[in-house]
Amino acid sequence: MSVVAEATGPAVLVWSSLFPGPAQPQAGIFIRERMFRVGSELPMTVISPQPWFPLQGLIRRFRPHFRPPQPRQDTQSGIVVLRPRYFSVPGVLKRFDGLFMALGARRTVRRLRQAGRASVIDAHFGYPDGYAATLVAGWEGLPCTITLRGTELRHSREPALRRRLVAGLRSATRVFAVSGSLKRLAVELGLPDSAILVVGNGVDSSRFSPMPRAEARRLFGIPEDARVLVTVGGLVERKGFHRVIACLPELLKEFPRLHYLAVGSAGPEGDFSALLRAQVAQLGLGEHVHFLGALPPDEVGRAVSAADVSVLATRNEGWANVLLEAMACGVPVVATDVGGNAEVVCSDELGTIVPFDDHAALLAALRDALRREWDRSAIRRYAEHNDWNTRVPVLVGEFRRIATANGGRASD
Repeated sequence: MSVVAEATGPAVLVWSSLFPGPAQPQAGIFIRERMFRVGSELPMTVISPQPWFPLQGLIRRFRPHFRPPQPRQDTQSGIVVLRPRYFSVPGVLKRFDGLFMALGARRTVRRLRQAGRASVIDAHFGYPDGYAATLVAGWEGLPCTITLRGTELRHSREPALRRRLVAGLRSATRVFAVSGSLKRLAVELGLPDSAILVVGNGVDSSRFSPMPRAEARRLFGIPEDARVLVTVGGLVERKGFHRVIACLPELLKEFPRLHYLAVGSAGPEGDFSALLRAQVAQLGLGEHVHFLGALPPDEVGRAVSAADVSVLATRNEGWANVLLEAMACGVPVVATDVGGNAEVVCSDELGTIVPFDDHAALLAALRDALRREWDRSAIRRYAEHNDWNTRVPVLVGEFRRIATANGGRASD
């Protein structure tokens, strides 16, 4: 994805501590996919605050994936990404993360504002990012938007974090939600309905498109006559790979040539891969489960195209891009009824929604999906209607309106 160099209008400062970088190329890629498309229309800089603690280098000796060091600055698709540090004690004092994040990033934001590179701050996740961004926006006289992405439900259940989450949302100029369920949560937290705009994530339907199944399977060494399931996501507990693996012994009784493709790697939430491999070994599924690691987007599409069904047995999501990406490849999905999943899989023609952590329901849905003849062209058409091109104009229009209302320029 390229960014247009001559983009004009109010300068958007994207704020997200979860953002791709050399040490974690897949972290927050859904934010980059969304916002860099806005960056093709408006000038943009990214600020990605990084947690820091004096002994974290020592911790990495025992936990190699813990807070991997990132460069203080890099450039991606022509957009500068800045990573100021902020003090954060691992595992404790989380109620102070928002304040420390704001203090750590304030100087960077001030410099960008003075250089004309920050007309509006656009923060992703309600806490700590959204709360921190609204603090800095208040100090610097800038409008600030917050995009709710799914962690907000968990934070709303912790009293100390809930207060800060609500404070940030109330201070925001505009709140975006990637799903209707997150909008309802914001309303429950006291925001007026009019303050929240639902703008779901989209899909790049040119990048994710159907590939001949036989050809895709040859790329991954899967027999042409096999039945294939696929899950794309970080190898962490939340994504539910282990819940799918637990269904395989029963499914193999009916589909003896069944294969399961696990696409992903460890991420900021941790590394569940050793436990998953142990589960596979314990169940004797070594010939049926394939850990493909993290793949570039084009190869992800090929892996999904090799599948009969995409499954996401996740504990929590805001709006899971992988569901639309599977549909763009013409592949039906089975997903748990959490977050915005039911809003994406909104028809029986697209797949099946099952209760979370219900083994029997997940097993039955996978069995039915593998038996069923799907209209893959209809599934693809639905994804095309949810292309990024339908989302970006809404966001661009909002940023122009907000900047103009704040006395900034709507265009050059």
